Amino acid sequence: MSVNDPAHPDNFAWNRQVYHRLKLALSLGLRRQLFLAVCDDLQLRNQVAARLHSTLAYPVGQVLYQPQDGQETISTPAYPRLVTLRLNLNEPNLVAQINQWLTNYPPPIVGASKENPGRALPIPTFQIVGVEQLTQQPVAVQRLFLHYLRLSEESFSSQESSGFLESSVLLWISRPWLSAIQQSAPQFWRWRTGIFTFAGEPTPAKRNVNYPERFSNSRNLDFGNLEGSTFNKSAIEAQPTTDPKFEENGTVPVETPAKRFNKILDIPPPPPGFLKNELQLPESPVQASETTSPRPSISSLSHISQELTELVIATFNTKIDQETEENWQPQQILLEIEELHTKQAAKEDLAAAYHQLGNLYRLRIEQGHSNLENLMVAILAYQEAIAYDEQSPQLPDILNDLGTLYWMLYRTPPNIEAGQTYIEQGIEFYHLALKMISPQTHPETYARVQNNLGTAFGDLARFANPSENWQQAVSAYTEALRYRTVEMDSLKYAACQNNLGTAYWHLGQYDQPVVHLKKAIAAYNQALAHYNPEQEPLKYGMIQNNIGTAYWNLAQYEQPAENLQQAIDVYCEALIYRTAANVPSACAATQNNLATAYWHLANLPQTTKEFKQKFLKLSIIAYEEAIALAHSLNGVPLSFDLFAAHNNLGLAHYQLVTDISFNGDKPTRSHHLEVALDHHLQALNGLSKQPEAYQTTFAYVVRTIRTFHNELGIQGQNLALSKVPGQLLPEILSKL
Repeated sequence: MSVNDPAHPDNFAWNRQVYHRLKLALSLGLRRQLFLAVCDDLQLRNQVAARLHSTLAYPVGQVLYQPQDGQETISTPAYPRLVTLRLNLNEPNLVAQINQWLTNYPPPIVGASKENPGRALPIPTFQIVGVEQLTQQPVAVQRLFLHYLRLSEESFSSQESSGFLESSVLLWISRPWLSAIQQSAPQFWRWRTGIFTFAGEPTPAKRNVNYPERFSNSRNLDFGNLEGSTFNKSAIEAQPTTDPKFEENGTVPVETPAKRFNKILDIPPPPPGFLKNELQLPESPVQASETTSPRPSISSLSHISQELTELVIATFNTKIDQETEENWQPQQILLEIEELHTKQAAKEDLAAAYHQLGNLYRLRIEQGHSNLENLMVAILAYQEAIAYDEQSPQLPDILNDLGTLYWMLYRTPPNIEAGQTYIEQGIEFYHLALKMISPQTHPETYARVQNNLGTAFGDLARFANPSENWQQAVSAYTEALRYRTVEMDSLKYAACQNNLGTAYWHLGQYDQPVVHLKKAIAAYNQALAHYNPEQEPLKYGMIQNNIGTAYWNLAQYEQPAENLQQAIDVYCEALIYRTAANVPSACAATQNNLATAYWHLANLPQTTKEFKQKFLKLSIIAYEEAIALAHSLNGVPLSFDLFAAHNNLGLAHYQLVTDISFNGDKPTRSHHLEVALDHHLQALNGLSKQPEAYQTTFAYVVRTIRTFHNELGIQGQNLALSKVPGQLLPEILSKL
């Protein structure tokens, strides 16, 4: 596990790999592990440490279970899985610091009853930051730190009970301190479990002797929750490759609370023109002293988490002046928070201030700026708000927002690989929000959170237990629709019905397909009834496409001719609104689906020879339209497999001329076979990294060349071979 390599030429890729290995090592929950994380770039260190904390600590202020049936609640204060401590520079003894934290916050007992003594929760892992600050301390302090590390060797070798011994430790250090520890505390060095080295340019350490022991004496981030499309294959190997998606064409699957800001801080008004929308910060009179006295730098704040401060600084637009509106507002809020800390303001006021900061960044995210830094600032600010006021009436909305922010982390590169963890954390927050609200008194909020929960379970199904998670999604959407009525908001009702239809469609891929596909169609039709095609043409067309896909899927199980014709009719209706001019990528996807439906209808046993030729020609027209549109998009992501579409078009042309009912002349036969070969070769060229699909397509190429010979003689075979790339000829000739 040891990683102690020099800087890597591709720092981003290298650091991402190191981060995932480190996160995996910490998430195993083993005890008595000693990890050293080496990073000279303090901004990178702070971002990684903050992400580890948000990922592994599950920092909810409290488990919000309510007593049931008059019984006493057995809930306890939530307990972290990862605790972040900043090294105390006045007494740099990390073992004593960890043991002091455990003395202040011993593991709670859960599950206790009259018959059962219960069990203590596991001791968390401790992440230690701030060692780099020792470089700015007197030599005596630096030696004292190394002295304490040498003393900790006795803790490792001793059999005496110690909270430290039951824990794992992640110690963040710079390269100079790595060498110093190796030389001056050799036994401590030998006890290491792994070294994780991040690449980056060294950052000069800033002296900040008065920086408080932020995490060692507060609950702010250290307490978390206790609770820990496939289609059936066919002969043409094609299917509607656009799964019905609830987020398509602008439909937002995860909702945040209605735009709202509560007056929670009296702060100077923003510059003119700032936040010209519904979300206005409260205004208050500006005193003359406030406008004339210089504001302190936010980099020197002593009461606010350095991780949060530096993440805020990382969000500043360096291309514009620091005093402009985009950078001004977060600085001002941080200064107000610092002032509240200095005045030892009430916890409720501090919570409101952090809530304000989170709302500001949530607004930026809603406006499309959902980068990693903005998401992390919003998450950390909301978590601070929860930690300072666990009884806030706004807590359900904050928990819902946190669930959505974690869901968005999953959707934000480079976090895709950690997607399951982020989605599960989002689900935890949604569940906590639901425990705090009654659907009878807060039906709109309850329905919103249930809808978000359904979306999260749908995404979780991509990682594990798809049938169970899609069933959970169905249950959540169904529950949301109990309280999200047409009368309340017809468009939100329709969007939730569309989501329910999508969940049923996916569930039908794993269990009771006929039952669930019919329920999907019913839900989609409910959604469709509330969209006006003149006012919402794109959403109307999207749902029509989803209905067509459900009918196509249902045709594989019952009444194939009737259901395929239904799919075709609905796809054609969708294409009235999904036009090449308006939404070319969506139009291409529906054309691809329509082509596949025509192909299947052509190949049903009961289809007459006359109609088979007709349906194959219609399939060819639709595939050609889909492919032409796809190639015109110049790299725009597609929701269907373009190489599969090329293959399918080639197969349709091939089948058209090899069917016994085809009565075209030799030039017509040659034309169709040439087009078939051309599309198979285009598919083959793009499938070099997919061995199985490549071999299947190669077999199509060989079969088409043989048919050239059978239909047109040696002259036809030579024509076909002239179209084949030279590197393929030896292998193809050996197959003929």
